[in-house]
Amino acid sequence: MAALLIVASLVDGLLAILLVAVSGFVFGGGPEGMSGDVSGVVIWIAAFTACIAAPVGGFVLRGLGRPGPGVLVALLPLVFALLLTSGVVHPY
Repeated sequence: MAALLIVASLVDGLLAILLVAVSGFVFGGGPEGMSGDVSGVVIWIAAFTACIAAPVGGFVLRGLGRPGPGVLVALLPLVFALLLTSGVVHPY
């Protein structure tokens, strides 16, 4: 289970890097611009926070002796990202 948790943490880190990389396209004005509307910024910050907090929560659960739910918590951002890109969940 520890290997799955590490892989899930790496995937969450890559998702966070992807969010930072495309933020300039989402908010407009290039990578330095945060001139998007407030709802987009709030959703982006929530997604970025989830990508960072989910692996931390997974490792905390593993430390408390619950590695299975820890892996599931760490995989939540990946599952939501896959649902969002497949068109099942519409953010609007």
